[in-house]
Amino acid sequence: MATVTYDKATRVYPGADKPAVDQLDIQIADGEFLVLVGPSGCGKSTSLRMLAGLEDVNDGAIHIGDRDVTHLPPKDRDIAMVFQNYALYPHMTVAQNMGFALKIAGVNKADIRTKVEEAAKILDLTEFLDRKPKALSGGQRQRVAMGRAIVREPQVFLMDEPLSNLDAKLRVQTRTQIAGLQRRLGVTTVYVTHDQVEAMTMGDRVAVLKDGLLQQIDTPRHMYDKPANLFVAGFIGSPAMNLIEVPIADGGVKFGNSVVPVERTALSGAQNKGDTTVVVGCRPEHFAIVTEGGESGATLEKADQGAEHGVAVLVNVVEETGADAYVYGTAQLDGEAKDLVIRVDSRHVPGKGETVHVVPRPGETHVFAAGTGERLSD
Repeated sequence: MATVTYDKATRVYPGADKPAVDQLDIQIADGEFLVLVGPSGCGKSTSLRMLAGLEDVNDGAIHIGDRDVTHLPPKDRDIAMVFQNYALYPHMTVAQNMGFALKIAGVNKADIRTKVEEAAKILDLTEFLDRKPKALSGGQRQRVAMGRAIVREPQVFLMDEPLSNLDAKLRVQTRTQIAGLQRRLGVTTVYVTHDQVEAMTMGDRVAVLKDGLLQQIDTPRHMYDKPANLFVAGFIGSPAMNLIEVPIADGGVKFGNSVVPVERTALSGAQNKGDTTVVVGCRPEHFAIVTEGGESGATLEKADQGAEHGVAVLVNVVEETGADAYVYGTAQLDGEAKDLVIRVDSRHVPGKGETVHVVPRPGETHVFAAGTGERLSD
């Protein structure tokens, strides 16, 4: 196994006016599962392909362990890649597909068979070894592609959106299998996805990219609790965090008819720059629904303020997911209509067209600079 280091690695495509990946700095520990995530065109697949040797590195360097592999061909990097489209040979059996790279490398047939059978046992593919890919389901084909990588016993696994061709239920099942398998094998793994739920549930750490720039790299929990900027705050979490620009008030920020307390250091940082507003982030589960008596209705939790202090939200859509329900509504804040998403108890769901009153729970808000988008709260 080995560490992986991106040392200010940069990729500029010919004719492009800006880098696809710009000075990427990441250190991946031995045996770590790192997920690269971001919207289409953010540079995540390019970053993976640079590590694989499929894209040139125009500046900076990439190391696997102690070796500088920046300009080495893919065959000399000791990596194995799992692609989005499986890339299986249709005329070969499962066993032949899994052992093909070893055959090309000159490994004897007995050793190939032993390694293939061991990998098939791990992946629950033993009974399918003599089948052709066309006789397999999508999930089984993906496991064959993983088996082909496993038998090579590489220093690093690279996975480029391997679950994107699977249906929703199979994706959930297979991502659990991949994460469990990686922990069992202990192989350093770099995994690319555009699905932030996939990233948060699989990775030891998650790296978020935008326009070729690394925005934040952290554990899933810490990234969820303390996003580094507005982009990460809006990208990580499902449904996304509510982001609302509000005026700074004495002791906090003005939210409708109430003042929500926030950290003094966050406000002073904004005021020192001459800002009169900040962007407050509040996740759907961090709103309290309040009534006239100060008792929240849909969440059945105590609220410090009554409905006269909360912001009125007109319910447009209610999305019930079983244990939870999400209210998608519209609020009037400083004369502007703002869309809000609020998680409510599924046993007490307001109806479409109703109005609920909400306030952010103190201590559960995030504060960002309105101009730069950088995080201001601790």
